[in-house]
Formats: sequence, structure tokens, C-alpha cells
Amino acid sequence: MGELVPGGNAVLPDGAVRLRVAGAFDVSALVTGGDGKVGGDADFVFYNQPDAPGVRLRGDTLTVDPARLRRGACRVTVVVSAAEPGTPLGRLPAPRLDVTDGAGRAVAGFAPPRPGAETVLLLAELYLRPGIGWKLRAIGQGYADGLAGLARDFGVDVSDDGERTATATPRHSPSSSGASPADRNLSGGASPADGLPRGATPADNSFTRGTSQADAGFRRRASPADRNLSGGASPADGLPRGASPADRNLRRGVSPVDDGFIRVVNAARAEVGSLPVVPDPRLVSAARAHARAMAGAGRLGAEGPDGVSVHQRISAAGYTYLAVGEHLVSGPRTPTGFVEYCLGTERTRRTLLDPAFRHAALAHADAGDRFWTALWASPLTPAGLTRTAAEVLALTNTERGRAGLPPLAADPLLTAAAQAHSADMVARDFYAHTAPDGSEPWDRAAAAGARRRTIGENIACGQRSAAEVVTDWMNSPGHRANILKRDFTHLGVGFAGGGRAGTYWTQLFGG
Repeated sequence: MGELVPGGNAVLPDGAVRLRVAGAFDVSALVTGGDGKVGGDADFVFYNQPDAPGVRLRGDTLTVDPARLRRGACRVTVVVSAAEPGTPLGRLPAPRLDVTDGAGRAVAGFAPPRPGAETVLLLAELYLRPGIGWKLRAIGQGYADGLAGLARDFGVDVSDDGERTATATPRHSPSSSGASPADRNLSGGASPADGLPRGATPADNSFTRGTSQADAGFRRRASPADRNLSGGASPADGLPRGASPADRNLRRGVSPVDDGFIRVVNAARAEVGSLPVVPDPRLVSAARAHARAMAGAGRLGAEGPDGVSVHQRISAAGYTYLAVGEHLVSGPRTPTGFVEYCLGTERTRRTLLDPAFRHAALAHADAGDRFWTALWASPLTPAGLTRTAAEVLALTNTERGRAGLPPLAADPLLTAAAQAHSADMVARDFYAHTAPDGSEPWDRAAAAGARRRTIGENIACGQRSAAEVVTDWMNSPGHRANILKRDFTHLGVGFAGGGRAGTYWTQLFGG
């Protein structure tokens, strides 16, 4: 069983799963579609309405069968509140979620940080990841305003008439994006409430904790249909009898990129006007190491059995990047076949042809099946980092303009603190507002020399562009609140590549 941390996720097995929260809690569930809102009364499962298509509540246990959810459902959010209405969760033992499969085998566990004044806690969510399946994400986000906050964010109308009844009505999502929050990589945000002491706990500061991104919009795990696992079937260009050893099954041998791969890739890139890529020996080293790790485990994955992610291998090889992409695939037998496979679907094709990339690498390792790692990257430069930060600021100000708010101004001191935090999350392998040394966002701002009266922070990981990260923040209530907070007047933006998630973003607000 995997023990999750806030933002961590796990792939769910096929079939129904059971989610149990023992103790003096009421457990409920919200079924939502692509807009992040409930579609009607039946989408709210609680003790007075314990059944919905694909969801059943019995005592302290929710049973969710994703295949039986109502049409269009792509997320089920697990909510806990005190059994005694209005009781702050901080007065109770911290809730714990235990997830098991249909046979009772442990799947995952999650114990969030102890809540404070919050009366409602979003504990976890089950969400559909296209091309992969259903996953579980640990959240641990509390609402100090209780069910009213829940209603605002999920479109649930709640009444308390002494019998604690609840109804749900459909509402439109306020997000400017049509993408489902379940398909996005929503990351933790923090904004200390005005007037709180510097030593206040994350719960007291209404930290919005969300998700890390273990598998962003690039191919990290191919589905069984994509992997050609029926005997290692290859594309139409089968190997001739005289093929070189580099193109044959080397039985766990590893082959780096060759000239043919680059030639075929650049021919495809030229057709769409993208500049050619060139091999980089550091990327080749990282690709070779990751292909070997996947072959050793006998499975595809962004993280090998050694616990090292493909992005950490890139950093260890000495390559610092501004943009990164990867293809992790099994099945094709030759570099040409691999490229043809990647050009065959829109998502994988988009990565291969992305004009942002300047360097590439390909390696494979064999263990019965052939495991491929392709890496695409652009090196980090001061000018590129400045341009990326400016894009985040501009997109943030666009959202503020839509809400009738004045734009934020760039602050070099907040920028220095934000950049340091992004780099620190990569270097020390953590993802949180509180650093391993105990420092908080306002501590980092002060250490950089900023003297702003109020400080707030959004963080995110896994997003591959300024547009993607701002969209994800706007699709998350806590982060959106920071972006649209009237009291904030200045912003610093940080970005670092590497770590388990590949990219780490920080917005540090000041007012």
C-alpha cells in the first residue's frame, strides 16, 4: 500500500474501491463532470442520500465503482466533516483515509495535516486521467466557512434546518477554461489570513493544498492498447535478417540515440515549420539510464524502481532546462518505428513537433519487451527564464482584468524569493509551502528584502507552460483567490526544471 502525502496520487485498480474514514466524522461524496460542478441533487451523496449511480455510502465507508458513474462524470471528491455539526475539525483526531480494492486489498492510505478551525475537509478525489484510467489524489484542503465554501466551489446548495438536509443544483463553472479540473494538475496554494501571527499553522493560514503532477499531458505511461504487448508486436517495418545488433533484441542491452532517429524526427519537424533538434549527450545519458530502469522493472513509468524520476536523471546528467517533454513507450522495435508510433496520435505528435525544443535523445533497453525513453528539452537561459516569468505575470494580470481588478506589478525582491523556492523544491525534493527548514512564504519574502504588508503564495508542479500553470491555478479555488485578491499589488514568479514532477512554479504575492 502506498502512503500518500498532500498532492500525491495513485493509480486505482479496475472495479470498485472502498474508501473508509473511521471516527466521529460524516463522510460524503460529490460527483462532478468536466466543469467541476455537480449536475444535480443525485450528485451529492451523504447520510440522508446514501446512494447514487456508482457511489454508495454505508456508515463510514464509501464504495465507488467508476464504471457505473452517471454519464459524463469524471471526478468523485471525498468530503469529511464533524459528526457534530459546526465542530472545528481541529478538536477531533485527524481523519485518516484507507482505500481498498474489491477483494479488500490495501490500495492507498492518507492522513492529512491536522486541520484547525476548518469544519469541512476535502480529503481526496478519484479522477479520470485520459489514456491511463482512474486515479486517486490526496488533497487535505479545508474550508473555514464550512458548507458555504463547499457550495460556492461545487455548485451545491446547502440548507441546515435541524435535520441537516442538502440539495444540489447545476451551475456553470466560473473557469475560463473548458478543461476538467480532474484532468489538470492542481497544486498547493497558500495565503495567510491577514493578522495571523507568523507562527500560525498551515491550517490557520488557510493553506490550499492540491496536487502534484505525476503524469502531466505528455506520454508517461502508455495504455495496454498503445504498448503493443501481445508478443512485442512491432510496426509494419519489421527487422530484416541482417539487421545490426543495435536494432535487434539485445536482451536487456541498452542502445542510445542514432543518426537515423534525428534525421526522421527533423524531417517531420520541418514539415510543420519547427526548427531541427540536435542530440545532447547529457540527455542521451539520462534516457539510457531511464530506459534501463524501466526494463529492469518490466514496466513503463516516469519514476523507476530506484525511486528516481526521469526528470531527476536529466538534472543528474547536468542538463538544466526551461522546457521538457518525454515519451515513455514499449513495443516498437526500431527508432524509425518509434517515431512513426509517436506521430500516430495527437498528444505524442504534439510533443515530438513542439517548436520549443532544441535538443533530443532516444534510448531503449530490452527485457522481453523493448522499453523506449525519448527526451526533448530546451536549455535554461537567463533570457528564457525572464520571458517565462513575464508570461506568467501577463496571464495573471489578464485574469485580474477580467475580474475588474488592477494589474500586479513585477517585484524583483519577490521574484528572487519565488525563484529560490522553486529551485529549493527541486534541490531538496519536496513540494510544499513550508520548506524543510520550517520557513514559510512570508519568511522567504522578508529574507529577500521584501517589506510587503501581506504575502500570499501559489505553487504548482508538472505544468509545461506559463499558460498551463495559470489555467490550473485559476481552476483551483485557493489559488484563484490569491490571483484575484484585491489587496495584492505586486508579484514575483519563480520556475525551476527537474525534481520528481519535472517543473516547479511559484507565485509570491505582496500587498
